[in-house]
Order: sequence, then structure tokens, then C-alpha cells
Amino acid sequence: MSASPNGSRPSGSPLAMLRAFLDNSASGGLILMAAGALALVVANSPLAPLYFGVLESYVGPLSVLHWINDLLMAAFFLLVGLEIKREMLQGQLATWDRRILPGMAAAGGMIAPAAVFLIFNGNDPVTSRGWAIPAATDIAFALGVLSLLGPRVPTSLKIFLTALAIIDDLGAVVIIALFYTGELSLLYLGLAALVLVALTVMNRLGVLRLTPYLLLGAVLWFFVLRSGVHATVAGVLLALTIPLRLRLRSPDDRTEPPLHRLEHSLHGWVTFLVIPIFGFANAGVSFAGLTSDVFLNNLTLGVALGLVVGKLVGVFGSTMLLVRLGWAKMPWEATVRQMLGVSLLCGIGFTMSLFIGLLAFAGNPLLQEEVKIGILGGSLLAGLLGWTVLRFAPSKVELPHEAQA
Repeated sequence: MSASPNGSRPSGSPLAMLRAFLDNSASGGLILMAAGALALVVANSPLAPLYFGVLESYVGPLSVLHWINDLLMAAFFLLVGLEIKREMLQGQLATWDRRILPGMAAAGGMIAPAAVFLIFNGNDPVTSRGWAIPAATDIAFALGVLSLLGPRVPTSLKIFLTALAIIDDLGAVVIIALFYTGELSLLYLGLAALVLVALTVMNRLGVLRLTPYLLLGAVLWFFVLRSGVHATVAGVLLALTIPLRLRLRSPDDRTEPPLHRLEHSLHGWVTFLVIPIFGFANAGVSFAGLTSDVFLNNLTLGVALGLVVGKLVGVFGSTMLLVRLGWAKMPWEATVRQMLGVSLLCGIGFTMSLFIGLLAFAGNPLLQEEVKIGILGGSLLAGLLGWTVLRFAPSKVELPHEAQA
């Protein structure tokens, strides 16, 4: 896992690494909240012309906003890919019995919000393109809210939320690659595929130095950018080629796998710099000239209710169904009411929802503003409701002992 902000690393035990991840993500969520709030203040202050002017100014071939969303966010997606690979092979999602509950909850938590969104926008060929916006959970924000509750929430639920969000991120990456891709260039797709093959061969040959992977990763990012597929997908593809297992020279060899080293190096930067910059750059909504109609139109309502209602129905409904059918067990020492609160927190969809919204309505600032209002309103309501439920939920186990995982 990642290094802490002061540069120290957690011990090598899986439990200590997981605790460090939860602590860092929670802290990062609080910083992300502050960045989003600051963006709203600046966008509605005398500094608004400077704020929007800087984001729209060009540095080379791309605007500052595009550099943030295409290049900086590639580091975020690289970290997401590293976490997905590690959790699937060695972590909380390494076995099918561990995957079924967060996996089905994540699936329900993507399908139901999309369905709610389409109830409002299914008949509009323009706005219906945003069906995936409320489908993603912001793990940093959600864990940030959980951190405010301290020990009232059992660790098992934090682990469940983390696992769910990782699967949720994987689904979002697939959606971006399949549904939010522009006009494709077969030439650059082919070049990107060749680079990916080279990275895979390096992995198979046992190359453990990170520098060659990162250099080829930069080339891969450029080719993917030019191919028409969103450039951030290159981060996930690169992550899947980073070696996780070592060929130990002796039983006493304690060399850290390249994937862990890269994850350690990236986590603090992404959590405390990249994501807050993204939030500050994209959460700024100017309310000047807006009327009450914008808060009640189908796009805004579809996004907001997709996050609040859709996530609750999808995550909580899927979880309770699996438990009632006996196909999965509740997380250890978690109550039904606490699961309800965590399901509400899954409606905080800030980072990935904003990202998908920008892709869905690229070139349409008006619709992007409506999406941002829906995301901010829905995420705020989901966070408040989730915190309230968890704050007043009994902390003692309500279910019989044998019903716990």
C-alpha cells in the first residue's frame, strides 16, 4: 500500500497495509471535500474569471483542464488498476467467497442507479448518454465520511465498502472504454497494442525494475490518447502488467514486489494531490444566472436520485437478498441498519461520476453544469443520510452470532 504523507511506510502485514489504506483514503476524502467546497466558493466569487480562465487556457496542445483530466487522472487510474490487481490476486477479493457479497452489491449498485437515471432521461437521446454517471462510488469521499464516525462503524464494513468500491471502479473503467470512446484510430490502437504486448513480455521475462514499465507506460498513454479511447484507460492497462509476484532467490529474500513499490509511491500523491486538484478543477459551478428549473430538470434529477435512491436500492437490496438466500453472510459485527448507512454512503459519486459526466457531455458546458449540480446535490444528500443512519445505528450486533461472517 501507499506511503504515509510523512514518507513512512506501513509494515508488510496485509492487515497493517489495509489499515494504512483506509486511513489514507479517509484523510484524502476530507481533503477532497475541502477542495470541492473551495471550488464552489471560488466559482461564485470575484475570482471566478481567473478560475475559469486558467482552466480554459492552453498549454501546448491541450487546455489546463484537459491536462488535469487526461494526464493527471491517468495516475489515478494507474493506482486504481494496481489496487484491483492486488485485491483480486492477494487481497480481500482473492477468493470467490470473498467476492460474491461486494461483487453482487457493486453490480446492483451500478444497474439500479442507471435504471433510475433512465426513468427520467430514457426518452431523450441526448441526456440518456449520461446513464453511467450515477453508477460509481467515490471511495475517498465515502471513507472520509466513515472516518468522522470513528469506531462506531466496524472495520468489516470499511473493508466491505473498500472491496465494493474497487469492483465498482473496475466496472467504471470498462464502461468508459466501451461506451465513452470517440472515433477510433486503428493505427494508434495497433501501436498501443504493440506497447501493451511489450509490457506483458517484460512481465513474463521477470523484469522487476519499474523504470522500463513507466517509460513504456508513457508511450502507451500517448498512443491511447491519439487512438480515440480515453487516455486514462492506459493507466489501468499499465497496472495490469506490473509484476505482483517475485522470483525469490532464497527463502529469506524480502524484496518488495514492483506492484507494491509503485502503489506505495503513488498512493500519497494521488490521494493528497491528484484527486484534490481534479476536484477543485471540475467541481466549480457558477450559480450566476441559474434558475430553480435547473435543479428540477430531468438530467439533474436523474443524476441526483440515481446516486441517492439507485445506489441504496442496488447495494442494500443486493446485499440483503444474498444474505436472506443464504448465499453470503453479513460482514462481521455489522448490523442491518449499519449496512443501510453504508449503502447510502455508496451514493457519494463525486470523482468518477464527474469524470464520466465530462466524457458523456464533452463539448456541452450547459449539460456538464447540470450534471455537476446533480452530482454535488446527490452526493451531499447521500453523505448526510448515510452519516445520520450510521451515527444513530446501534453498534451492537443485532443478528445471531452464527449469521455473521
